[in-house]
Amino acid sequence: MGTSQRVLASHALDTLLTALREDGYRCVGPQPRDGAIVFDTLGQAADLPWGWQDEQAPGHYRLQHADPSRAFAWANGPQAIKPLTFAPRETLWESRIGADGHLQFAATLPAGEKVAVIGARACDLAALHLQDQHFLQGAHADAYYAARRRNLFIVAVHCTAPAATCFCASTGDGPLCTAGFDLALHETDAGYLVAAGSEAGTSVLASLSLPEASGTQVAQAEAAVAAAGERQTRTLPSRNLRDLLFANLDHPQWDDVAARCLSCGNCTSVCPTCFCHAEHDVPLLDGDQGRHYREWDSCFTEGHSYLAGIVIRSDTRLRYRQWLTHKLGGWHDQYGRSGCTGCGRCITWCPVGIDLTEEVARIHATGGDHD
Repeated sequence: MGTSQRVLASHALDTLLTALREDGYRCVGPQPRDGAIVFDTLGQAADLPWGWQDEQAPGHYRLQHADPSRAFAWANGPQAIKPLTFAPRETLWESRIGADGHLQFAATLPAGEKVAVIGARACDLAALHLQDQHFLQGAHADAYYAARRRNLFIVAVHCTAPAATCFCASTGDGPLCTAGFDLALHETDAGYLVAAGSEAGTSVLASLSLPEASGTQVAQAEAAVAAAGERQTRTLPSRNLRDLLFANLDHPQWDDVAARCLSCGNCTSVCPTCFCHAEHDVPLLDGDQGRHYREWDSCFTEGHSYLAGIVIRSDTRLRYRQWLTHKLGGWHDQYGRSGCTGCGRCITWCPVGIDLTEEVARIHATGGDHD
């Protein structure tokens, strides 16, 4: 694919969207809506969040006006790529009573729509890689996830505007996008520096016939991303907290955080790597048909640990401990790394502002040396 970067003028961003549509993609991109930046079908470049940036803090998210010449001067919104591949609710199969009186089952795989997502961040690319490991690389690949994933084209944007809640530099996942994209953009005063990261991206980039970026332009763009990483103030004490957390299952910090946590599940809903789900059978009113649904669930719900008539994790202390020890500890055994990519969404969208970096720091400070 190479590392050559091309220059796309800001006013010509629609030519990229047009090229993607001509390849059959529905473009999905960030847009300001209801006080947040959300991803939805993108009609034109003018619909991007030009002149908006996000102010984030524990339990706090606000949009405010910024440089009108920038469309990506924000960190992230409540969504990541996850809803585009792991649907929040979908039908897995349908059943009906056949003419012979026996039940018949039919799978309901996604139609295979080609989707191009614009504006993915480095933390979200790392999260998508983890979701690929979970859904595609086990003994039984998930056909529903696979159908959406194989038709996904990713236009990433290197982040130069981290929020106060971001810590992707600490987890090693950003703010520079290094892999997992088809095209990656640097947003600069001169427009966008565009590089390809896949054969599909190379083909789209070639169709745009753009001039090559100068070495000075590339150096300035990369320096802006590096500076964004240096501005992040939140950190985790280590990229591998497995031994520390498993050695402190009775640490008093679990009681402290349980007194504040509402068990609402917001953190798991906005987390780009969480994949807990539940399945339900719903009969239709005609009495002859039914549907089997899969929908996002959370380890913070009582039902998620219901087993053989017993709720295994019966209180908030046990549920928060399960979430954090699995996310930052158990994932190392399952996927070879932490399940946190430092996006900070769980901090921002927690209604009481619980900050997992602070919770871990308190355990690390008093839980012994287990790094």
